[in-house]
Amino acid sequence: MALLALCPFLVLTTATTLFQQQLEHDLGAGMFGLQVTSGLANAGYAFGAVVAADVYHRVSRRRLYLGCEIGFVCSSLLALSAQGIVAFAVGMIFQGVATGMLLVAALPPLVTTHGAKKLPATAAIVNLGLFGVVTLGPLVGGLAGSFHGWRPLYAAVAALGAAAVGVGLLAFEDSEPPEPGMRFDWLAIPLAFGGTFLPFFGVSWLTRGSFGSPLFIGPVVVGVGCVTALVVAQYRKAEPLMPVKLISNTLPVTGTGGAMLVGAAFTALLELAELYLMQGKGYAPVLVGLLVTAQLPGIALAAWLFKRALPTRWTPWLALSGLLAVMAGAALLLFLSPANAQVITPVAAVLLGYGAGAGVAPGLFMAGLSVPSTSIGPTFALVELLRSEAAFLLAPLLLAVAQTAGSLVAGVHLAVVITLAVCAAGGCALVAVYLLGGARPHPPDLEGWIDGDATAYHSPPLADTVRDT
Repeated sequence: MALLALCPFLVLTTATTLFQQQLEHDLGAGMFGLQVTSGLANAGYAFGAVVAADVYHRVSRRRLYLGCEIGFVCSSLLALSAQGIVAFAVGMIFQGVATGMLLVAALPPLVTTHGAKKLPATAAIVNLGLFGVVTLGPLVGGLAGSFHGWRPLYAAVAALGAAAVGVGLLAFEDSEPPEPGMRFDWLAIPLAFGGTFLPFFGVSWLTRGSFGSPLFIGPVVVGVGCVTALVVAQYRKAEPLMPVKLISNTLPVTGTGGAMLVGAAFTALLELAELYLMQGKGYAPVLVGLLVTAQLPGIALAAWLFKRALPTRWTPWLALSGLLAVMAGAALLLFLSPANAQVITPVAAVLLGYGAGAGVAPGLFMAGLSVPSTSIGPTFALVELLRSEAAFLLAPLLLAVAQTAGSLVAGVHLAVVITLAVCAAGGCALVAVYLLGGARPHPPDLEGWIDGDATAYHSPPLADTVRDT
């Protein structure tokens, strides 16, 4: 049920690039219109998670799930039947909002209701299911782009959403909302709206303007300021929507930071590789999709290792290995040339797939297991907000760098070098945070976490070793 709810939109996030030309032709849209549509759909996903963190306090999860899933089906049908870019954009944006809300409605019950013994297997399935379908997106998009099949693809997405409604009606157990009297947060929701839609529009503007354009600088600066204000306000609030204070210690900060860093680098490197293969080499979309689908074995390996590592003290080390694998994939892409593209790309894709699976999901669970299980939904909402903010802002920036350089090959290499430098600097910073906190790897108390209000990880405060001195 959870995978049916979340996977269809996640496939589209990495698929649409490869049938963009068909969309331009059929919808009469330009590159700018489609880039804005994609950016705002991703913004909708991040915003929807925050909205659900508010709504789920007052609405039962079953009703929330069914309402969001029905909304997803209607949005998919709107995008499917669109004859112009406006209708298609509205459909895509509300697909994103519905999926972001479903993250909070569907994922926490999957994680918390099967007992501690099954939690490692459940986490591995989440990892393979969610991130695995992201790696299938390019192949699905390549098939749609090569065989003019984007409308059948959206029909299939709508059918999957309808199936999820049916499964939810039969299987989703109803429950009382946790705090039906809780008031709507009139500060958090507007800040979340500004913090997602403004910067995602700003980076989309780069397909039409330059880095010095006020319509790029203004929305990005204001939007990032809104996200910062949201996090600070939630930290200070006595009854926050998202438990910022609870995860502002060593383990969850490094886990969340690692998920943001790996997610951003993975998304950017994937799109840079696709850009090089399609525009630099002139490969057909289906061939590009096949080459980068080599990510899937890497994801599968990461999911298996995550299952083994979660009950042990090795989860932080697994997350670090994910970052290192993404950096290795980036380094390999520096050697990409017209002569070796069909050899380098699949090998780099395996490393990137492993990096995404080993870096993002363990980081997500390092944060989730550092709060009581009753707060895991809002925690996932916060981590996904921050991860999405990083991933879907960095990739358009680096694509703009690649496309404005003297040549496409030089531009792609420059963007990859920047990505590698960001990963190296960010990785060093995260290791420093971990060491300064004095954290010691230890197995999580999964039984206590599932059964009560205790946290699974006992994480020291930030810079705890420095405070002691």
